[in-house]
Amino acid sequence: MLTQVIERRSTVIARLIVLRRGRPGGPGREPDFLAYALSSAPLGRIVVDALGGPAHCADNVPAQSAIWAIPHEWQAAFPENLGRKVVYADALTIDPETLRNIAGNSWLVISNGRFVSRLNRQRLEQGLADAGADAVAVMADPELSAYCERVRLTQQRLLVGYRRLYRDSIEPISVPADWPHHLYVRGEAARAILNGGLPGQFQAAVEKVQARGLRVESIAVAGSSVDLGTEEGLLSLAAIALADASCCPAHRAMAGEQDAPASGGNGGISPQARFVGRVVLGAQVCVESDAVIIGPSILCDHSTVRTGAVVDASIVGSHGEVARDQVVRHSIVAAPGSPAAGRSVGRGTHRRSRGTYSQDTASFRSWPRFSYAGCLKRVADVIAAVVVLALFAPIIPFITLAIKLSSAGPTFFRDRRQGLHGKPFNCVKFRTMRVGADKLQDKLRFISDVDGPQFKMVDDPRITTVGRFLRETYLDEIPQFYNVLTGDMSVVGPRPSPESENTLCPWWRDARLSVRPGITGLWQICRTREPMRDFQEWIHYDTRYVRDLSWRLDLWICWRTVKRMTANFINQF
Repeated sequence: MLTQVIERRSTVIARLIVLRRGRPGGPGREPDFLAYALSSAPLGRIVVDALGGPAHCADNVPAQSAIWAIPHEWQAAFPENLGRKVVYADALTIDPETLRNIAGNSWLVISNGRFVSRLNRQRLEQGLADAGADAVAVMADPELSAYCERVRLTQQRLLVGYRRLYRDSIEPISVPADWPHHLYVRGEAARAILNGGLPGQFQAAVEKVQARGLRVESIAVAGSSVDLGTEEGLLSLAAIALADASCCPAHRAMAGEQDAPASGGNGGISPQARFVGRVVLGAQVCVESDAVIIGPSILCDHSTVRTGAVVDASIVGSHGEVARDQVVRHSIVAAPGSPAAGRSVGRGTHRRSRGTYSQDTASFRSWPRFSYAGCLKRVADVIAAVVVLALFAPIIPFITLAIKLSSAGPTFFRDRRQGLHGKPFNCVKFRTMRVGADKLQDKLRFISDVDGPQFKMVDDPRITTVGRFLRETYLDEIPQFYNVLTGDMSVVGPRPSPESENTLCPWWRDARLSVRPGITGLWQICRTREPMRDFQEWIHYDTRYVRDLSWRLDLWICWRTVKRMTANFINQF
């Protein structure tokens, strides 16, 4: 199985990183910023480290173990001590010995060296396991990341709704026309795609694989990508790399205003120069007096920043120069005569690319570990659950018998709900409705007595006679104390709801999923049931509970609940 392959990925995966000439979509029309970056130290090292880093779950191959395919005119700028290199002119040809080593692995990952991509590890692993193809093209798609909304349209471009994502996702897509961010190829298919040379065009590579009777599929995975063939991409990469304190072994001034950093070979830095934020310096950099360098910025080898100049979140390339009193913001300053000279971006602040991480554990608020909400509440829940289950143990057989005699079906009703941080669990209650009642709910929704996603009828025809008694006396919720014991629920908290209800209000969802759902709660004892206000009250009381959570509030809610249960029980007779 693929999952077993991934678990042993350090010994079974080979990685081929192909650096390609020209900007995608317009070869020869724009400066080749990837080539420019590789020739400018320390920017080139940052680029290589980013490309060779672990991008996703099935790719923990270190940069030194990867095979780098480099155009012959770039090899002089490429680090000598980094992995194995294959130099190519027009077609990429792999020597027989390397080809045998690659084919001997379970998987080959061909990474597009023009993009630095980051993918959700768990979602990618799931997508590869489900694909079952011989070659899988993988694209990073930020629109599949958590907390994005996607508009749904018909083929006639008519709006039919929207989809809100609360966690990183994957989806199948059409096979791309150009090389994807990554191409996963099974070991037996690797020889087919590399034999005779790797085609320059992706469509040719796909046809080559399909000609052997092998399958090619494509998936999009939640993530982000940076196009190193563009100025914007290099600036974004600099911001991402410098945000990591261990990004590269170069000098930098840390966050906050600093004096000039200690220099090794940087004797041209004036003591009157100011550095704010993180700044990476190359060798033989000259920064004159009263110059201000604001991070994230990179000053490459032999670059110069003249008196009074300001460099703000920019890259000054090798032998590049910022003139006296010039202000450079969010731009690349290249040396005169270089292909990238005179093409500074200058478009204002660039939004930093979002790194990929799972948002399944987003919280409205959190508490210290040794506090009532962080620890003592759970202890009280366990004690209360044990006491209640012990007290009601003698009458549970009688409730079971009554349910069985009143209607056909199981004793317990299990429904999938979301717990702490959105973790799904089976919420257990005594069955109070006829079997198949959940399938009738949509047909009856137009006569619901409450607004919002919930459903309630005064005389619900689906409820059995015994079930109505159990609901009125709250005895149907006794099995939920088992959910309390297992840690899926609490005695007091927001009502446990399915994912379909939690998708309606992001802020409310984050609040209610910051704590365990409860058997009883503030909304249950305070709601007024006034027309067209129930959903508003639900949101209000859930968020208020999370905001004001304390042992006093929990005791008050329990006391009010016991009073209501007692009154309802007496009213049944």
